[in-house]
Parts: sequence; C-alpha cells; structure tokens
Amino acid sequence: MELRLAALFSGGKDSTYAIYLAEKMNYLVDMLISIQPTSSESLYFHYPNVELTRLQAKAMKKKHIYREAEDELQVLREVLEEVSDKIDGIVSGVISSKFQKNTLEKICREFGLIHIAPLWNREPLQLVREIIESGFEIMITGVAAMGMSKEWLGKILQPSDLDLLKELNKKFGINPCGEGGEIETLVLDAPIFYEKLEVEEYEIKWFGDYGYLLVSKAKLRGKP
Repeated sequence: MELRLAALFSGGKDSTYAIYLAEKMNYLVDMLISIQPTSSESLYFHYPNVELTRLQAKAMKKKHIYREAEDELQVLREVLEEVSDKIDGIVSGVISSKFQKNTLEKICREFGLIHIAPLWNREPLQLVREIIESGFEIMITGVAAMGMSKEWLGKILQPSDLDLLKELNKKFGINPCGEGGEIETLVLDAPIFYEKLEVEEYEIKWFGDYGYLLVSKAKLRGKP
C-alpha cells in the first residue's frame, strides 16, 4: 500500500529535493504545508519568499496549505490535526539538526504519523551537487555568512560554485547547504515541476554583511 505524505515545504532546495526523493522512494506526496513565520528568527521554517510556495505548489500540481504564524509549531500541530486522517506521515528537508528532527518526530508521534527525512546526515557539499545534477534550478535568495557578498543574491547555483562553497566552508565553516540560515534558496524548476517559476521583479535588501532578495513579481511558465 502506498503511504501518503504531506511535505513541510519552504520553497527552497532542501524541502523540494526531499519531496523529489520521497516520490522516488514510492511515497505519495500530494500535500504541501507551508508556514510563513511572522519572525525572521524562525528555527523551523525558512523566511524569505515563502508566499511563492503557492505558485510552486501549482507548478507541482499538489494540494497546498499555507498559514502565517507567530508560533509555527502550534500552527503545524493544528494543520496536522486537520489532515492526519488523510496522510500517513510527513516528509521534511532536515539534514543535520537533531533539534529539528527530534521536534518533528515528537509532533508526528502525537498524531500517529511517521516522519521521513530523506536528506538526513547527508554530506552537505555532495548533497548540493546531487541536487543541481538532478535538474534543479536554484536561486539564492538570502546569505548570512562570512565570505558571502551581496553578489550571491539572485545567483542561479551552478556546479562551478561548489568549489567556492567548499573553500568558504574550510575558511569560515559555512555549511554549503545553508541549513543554519547561512544560505536561503528558491527553487525555480525541478523534475517534479510541470511549469517553471519565473522571477520577473525583485528587490535586494543588504545590511552590510547579510541580506536577502525579495521577489515582488513572479509567474509560472510552461515547460517544453
């Protein structure tokens, strides 16, 4: 019997790739849960451009639940209470944070759900390489780490960037996956997208040593 999962979905590379891998593992991921934190200090849900998950969900032809929240975990519990009879578990893009993983597993147990984490304990640089090579088009929308300048914002990640990320990791300890918030991303295209997300207008906010890109206009475009 095919197990049905809801994905915790931020619109970034990790949560999107987790969906991709879960489907390759023969799970049915037909629901996305996106939570917009009212605080930029969120430990669980990525902040910039979360509202674009609506378009990404449409591109993937998946049901989408979008909520704004001050207490993200409480809202997640409320959502899971609503949908727990329709799913068997959740899939997340957690990679190395035991705190996040343990918290999500605890919440899942409260509702009798399983937690699938396809990226767990993966080597970060190799994981980024694998995501790019799998056909994901990834825009960098936030940087908050030493050695990363304003020029990274709006950049589409290329295999050639991996050497620089490796160098920044050695020099400053930056996690190439950016799981700690060093790097925020937006997936524009992927093998599981039926349409491509096209960014038409954006604004860059830079604060000396960190910054982010806010998309003001975007649309879906058909793929060949």
